[in-house]
Amino acid sequence: MKDHLEHAHPHSHKIYDELMCHWPYAVVSICIALILLAFVSVGYLGSSNPSLIKKGTKLLFHSFHFMHIVFATTGSLITFYRFSQNIIKGLIVGTTCAVFFCLLSDAVLPYLGGLCLGVDMKFHLCFLTEFSNVFPFLLVGMISGLVLSRHHKEHQQVYALSSHFGHILISSLASSFFLVSHGFFDWYKSIGLVFLFLILAVVVPCTLSDVVVPMWFAKNGK
Repeated sequence: MKDHLEHAHPHSHKIYDELMCHWPYAVVSICIALILLAFVSVGYLGSSNPSLIKKGTKLLFHSFHFMHIVFATTGSLITFYRFSQNIIKGLIVGTTCAVFFCLLSDAVLPYLGGLCLGVDMKFHLCFLTEFSNVFPFLLVGMISGLVLSRHHKEHQQVYALSSHFGHILISSLASSFFLVSHGFFDWYKSIGLVFLFLILAVVVPCTLSDVVVPMWFAKNGK
């Protein structure tokens, strides 16, 4: 009974404990993302039209990238409001985390990773070229984070973990399709390196966005 009670209390007062709690969810979600990417890749293995492949994977990239913004903003706000009730500060931290870390995870790191893997990459930032599409997802993420952070507070740890799982999964798919849409069609030949790359490009920024940064800012004000 004692062990159960000790486990029932949130590990949330230590950033290290939060990271250890989220890590298994992150790895599993990346594995699922690679499986989904493999199924999609089967559809174009016999295609001899690179432009069609790029167009299709670019569409998938943008779809997952925009969804990523929703999850990133929601996850940051849920974590922040577990430790602070400063609404304005939370919204600033949540939106800033979403903008910065989504760019880092979905565009900057995939771009650099593609270059390291020998792919001729082109840099692209949706926040600059398609903000009219980005803003609605950012807004919905803010609303969702506010609503969930005030609904059944005893379940906020569950909301945080489920949000982080979805966040990592969608971010993994966005980063993967970014690589494919820029010409890395035979990614499966280097799946080991791709897996390690996704851990670096997705787990680290998303964990910083969902856990470390909002927790630090929330506690720093106390």
